[in-house]
Amino acid sequence: MIDIGFIGLGTMGRPMAKHLQTAGHHLFLHDVAPIPPELVAEGGVACKSGKEVAEKSDVVIIMVPDTPHVEAVLFSEGGVAQGISKGQIVVDMSSISPLATKEFAKKIEALGADYLDAPVSGGEVGAKAASLTIMVGGPERAFNTMKPVFDKMGKNVTLVGGNGDGQTTKVANQIIVALTIEAVGEALLFASKAGADPALVRQALMGGFASSRILEVHGERMIKRNFDPGFRIELHQKDLNLALEGARSLGISLPNTAIAQQLFSSCAAHGGKAWDHSGMVKALEMMANHEIGKT
Repeated sequence: MIDIGFIGLGTMGRPMAKHLQTAGHHLFLHDVAPIPPELVAEGGVACKSGKEVAEKSDVVIIMVPDTPHVEAVLFSEGGVAQGISKGQIVVDMSSISPLATKEFAKKIEALGADYLDAPVSGGEVGAKAASLTIMVGGPERAFNTMKPVFDKMGKNVTLVGGNGDGQTTKVANQIIVALTIEAVGEALLFASKAGADPALVRQALMGGFASSRILEVHGERMIKRNFDPGFRIELHQKDLNLALEGARSLGISLPNTAIAQQLFSSCAAHGGKAWDHSGMVKALEMMANHEIGKT
């Protein structure tokens, strides 16, 4: 049973680490916030730095919000790179820039370790249920070592290519999710404004070609007015920024992704950056001067 270092124990990382601990892995833990006491109570070891985590672990998993945070965890003073040794594996499960990921991988590989980018989809619900989709980029040998570990946290684990390809897949995922949230919001808003019961409309649509996980979960959130995250709008904004920056570098247009980002920005401007991303519907409601479910 490999010893695992886990850095980043927030909304997603905390339940993910717990699943690994329940499976019997010995955990070495680090975060900028206090280490969750339940992980320590079950044998997790709190470490003062990423360097210490790397020195004590076979594998280091990172789960932090954005590209600068990953860079700091890896390469700042006392960072993982200062404690890494030949033959170890570093796994970044954050959602960050594919281009930066490729550079991080080169630097870690120069130290003799393997690097995997393994971002996830499924949000807090998926993290708690160990049902995350995990999109992995990097060397196959490292993936084969980590596959049993990933299986403790997710149900759909795929090696999609080399370093950076996992992050590219996650960006593509976030484009689809954002645009589908927007479509569900428009549909339910249209139905509600036309005088139909949006709950019954959603129920009917769930049996047809328009059915989706987002209609099921986020459509219900929109109707019940439950915008507690979940997955925060500010984090989805970050992911769509990666999509739009990537599109510019590739010389392509992503027009509907840009529209979705503007709707998120409207929500943030109205104090909603910490709403669940299904709260995008509020931007549509403000433009329509109508709230779903109101007569």
